[in-house]
Order: sequence, then C-alpha cells, then structure tokens
Amino acid sequence: MTYGNSERKAGKLGVLIGGSGLIGGALMHYFKTHVGEEIDVLAPNSKKLSLREPEDIKRYFRKNRPDFIINTAIASIDSDAQMAYEVNYWGAINLARVALTLGIPYIHFSSAAIMPDGENLAEENVLPLTANLSNYAKSKLMAEQTLAHMHRNKGLDYTSIRLGVVYGKHDHKIQGFQRLFFSIMNRSMLVMLTRKGVSHSYTHAKKLPPFVHYILNNRDEFNGGVYNFVDPEPVELAGVILTIKRYLGLHIPKEIYLPYPIAKLGRRVLESVVKILSRVGVEARMPGELMFLENFYKTQTLSPARLQNSSYQNPEADKVTVYSKIPDMIEYYMTRWEHLNLISSYNPEVYDPSHKVEIFIGNPVHLLENVKNNGLEKFPGLED
Repeated sequence: MTYGNSERKAGKLGVLIGGSGLIGGALMHYFKTHVGEEIDVLAPNSKKLSLREPEDIKRYFRKNRPDFIINTAIASIDSDAQMAYEVNYWGAINLARVALTLGIPYIHFSSAAIMPDGENLAEENVLPLTANLSNYAKSKLMAEQTLAHMHRNKGLDYTSIRLGVVYGKHDHKIQGFQRLFFSIMNRSMLVMLTRKGVSHSYTHAKKLPPFVHYILNNRDEFNGGVYNFVDPEPVELAGVILTIKRYLGLHIPKEIYLPYPIAKLGRRVLESVVKILSRVGVEARMPGELMFLENFYKTQTLSPARLQNSSYQNPEADKVTVYSKIPDMIEYYMTRWEHLNLISSYNPEVYDPSHKVEIFIGNPVHLLENVKNNGLEKFPGLED
C-alpha cells in the first residue's frame, strides 16, 4: 500500500512531532532499530517546526513531503489556555490539514483525560465539552472531535490512539507517572494520596511503536478509528505506590490514606503559598499533576476490547505490566536524578562498580593518566 510520494525509491518517509518525549522517543528508537530502510522518520524539534507557527508548518512540509505524520506533541498539562489551544488543539488540527492536503495518514495521540470516571470505559465514553474542563482536557477533546469531523466530511485518513497513565524509561521530564516516582524517591510523599481500591489503566510506551507500524500498513481497517491503547488489566494506585516504596526500602509514605477533602485543602494551601512566593520574586510552581488530584481518589479504567477485537495481536506485549517494569524504571530514574542532583544518593556502588566516578571526584589526575594510557584506542566496531 502506498502513502503518497510514490516516486520516492528508498522506502516511506514519516514526520514525527514530539520525538523528544517519552512516546515520541520510543517511536524514534523503534523505527531506527527495528524497521530499517523500509521507513525513514524525521523528528523536527520546535526550532525547526513549531506547531504554534503556521508559517513554520507550511515551510517545513513544502520542503519535506512525507508519507505519513505522527503527532505525539503536547503542551504540559498545566499550560495556560493559549499554549494548550495552540499546541494541543490548533497545532494538531493544522497537522491534520497537512495530511489531508497531501493525502496521507495522520496518527494522533490522545488521552484518557477526556474521559469520565468509571470502569471499563469504551472509546465512546467521553466528557461533554464545557468551559469547566481543564485547558489540557478541553484541547485534547476538541482535537478528537475535530478529527472525527474531518474524517466524516473531508475524507481525512486518521487514527486516534487514546492512552492511559503512560509509563516507561527515557523520559527527561518529571511529569505524569514519573512525578509519582520522583515524589516517592525524593521522600516528599509522606502519606497515601489516594484511597484503597482506586484503579487506573496504564500504557507502556514501548508497546506503542509496533502498533503504530502495524496500523500504517493496514489503513483500510484502522482509518477513522479511535482506540484505547492500555494494558489489559487495570492497576490499583495504592499497590503501585507501596511497591515502589518496598523496592526502595523506604519507611514513607506511611500506609495512611489521606481523605480527599483534606488533600484538597492541602492543595489550596500550597496554591496560596506559591502565589505569595511569586509576588515576592521567588520562582515557584505547583506540580501540574495536582490539577488531577481528584483522579487519585476515583477509579478510571479503559476497555481494550476494540483493539483486542481488531486484527492487531501482540500477545508478548501483554506480559509487560507496570509492576514488571518498576525495577528497571527505578534504576533508570534513580541514576538520572542522582546525576542531576535532584534526589539524594541511595547507593552509588550499584551503578558505578568500577568506581570511576569516585576517582573522578577524589583523584582526577590519576583518572586522567589512566585514560591517556589505557582508554584511547580506536572505537570498537567501526572498522571496515
């Protein structure tokens, strides 16, 4: 099946927006290491292509005429209305307009933030569009509704992939699930900000690329579809918190469940403190995730039935769960945040068995001489 640019000889060309994020990074790694020359993917940064600048979009796609577009870019969840509108909504729609003009598929990533609380929610279960929604939820919901309209009335070839709580490694931002990790590792979560039995659906970032690859090659089936892409089994939030705590060997958070009214009051107090600090010139910011504090106390699980009933089958992926990946994520994020001095050290012996960092700190002259004498041979694996 062709996607346009039929004169190109060396496979298909894709453009991925948001390639530096957790999902975009997983997609880039997959296309580079698993697909080979079949597909080449460009991932322009915001300096080369800003979704907020229509002229940037026009200039970029005049130069690069791809066979498909994948949009994983989002403004941060606590962005103001203008940023949410320009990136999450109008930027996404402008990309869809490009895809419509070029006659190519558009793969759009959406969020469970547009869905209500409840269990086993199907793709049709979405919140009503009202002014009371958060900027993030409002912009993502408007994007989904506009894409559906463009499909029905303009012939847009698109697929929308709706995600749960995304987990995985190699995310350079401390947001979403990584914020939970950080709060526990940094010992800033003293008690349980949830209640027993509250569960959510989770999405492993590395499960997504094979699905995206598959639906690009099966457009007749997936054109115009919206799919919940989540692990088959929902996960209790309290269980995740206590598991991370146990792996880290910490004494906090205590297994004391803070009632929602008290947690809500605490959030208001923090908001007031942040405002006061801002007025006196101290830079302070509330974690964006606190706008979803109510979700910590309410169950929201998504049904994967539509995807399971499709032709896409990947039974190996079902073996990966958030629990099975917690040890790897702890090792990755602990190491990264220690190096950035964001958290106190746990046990550097685990991550530096050769003690080179210790020597770097205490005896750099010895390390320098050792490298000069033993570490400057040709890089292995690059010889003809």
